[in-house]
Amino acid sequence: MDSKKKSNRLSILTLALGPLQTNTYLIADLESGQVAVIDPAWEGESIAQVADEHHWKIEGIWLTHAHFDHMGGAAALTKKIATPVEIALHPDDMPLWRMMGGAVMFGLPAFDPGPEPSIMLDHGMKLNLGKYCFEVLHTPGHTPGHVVFYERNQGVIFCGDLIFKGSIGRTDLPGGDWHALYRSINQQLLVLADEVRLFPGHGPATTIGAERRLNPFLEECRGV
Repeated sequence: MDSKKKSNRLSILTLALGPLQTNTYLIADLESGQVAVIDPAWEGESIAQVADEHHWKIEGIWLTHAHFDHMGGAAALTKKIATPVEIALHPDDMPLWRMMGGAVMFGLPAFDPGPEPSIMLDHGMKLNLGKYCFEVLHTPGHTPGHVVFYERNQGVIFCGDLIFKGSIGRTDLPGGDWHALYRSINQQLLVLADEVRLFPGHGPATTIGAERRLNPFLEECRGV
């Protein structure tokens, strides 16, 4: 377990899992015990065990995008959950999901991607978790169907591989588009307040303000 943060009864628990140490987030409404898993990267059994230890009920699996290291634990996780759980993904990333997230391209063996996503995400869609409401923002560039999940009242964004502390997502993989990535950052993130916290797919959390000031890649976003 990497970290656990609480804000007004919203719990954010981070697990760094898999060959690329991808951040899996368990976000929970502590009052109801409801939890969503964002990007079950790997080791689905371990994710389920952590939820059980906290007496949390997993209500959904939300994917920022369909690269293998962000959904490689979905199959094992869903097998450990007593009741059916819906998986959410943007439809533009379904072709990538069907290719097992490009795992073979990285020399990894074929694996079970888990149940097919049944919730097709769209820009502006709302996902409810207990008393919290997460807005889906479509942020293509790293992949065509990349999204982030924004809880406005809490001031937190789960941003996948769109942006990292001091860096940005790569665009050299199939479906990547650097112009779209910069436009997504400029139009969806940099318009927000400095205090908004960013929880990326890899590495430590950061804020809009810190990246606006210190991220060397963001100067290219201006005017995109």
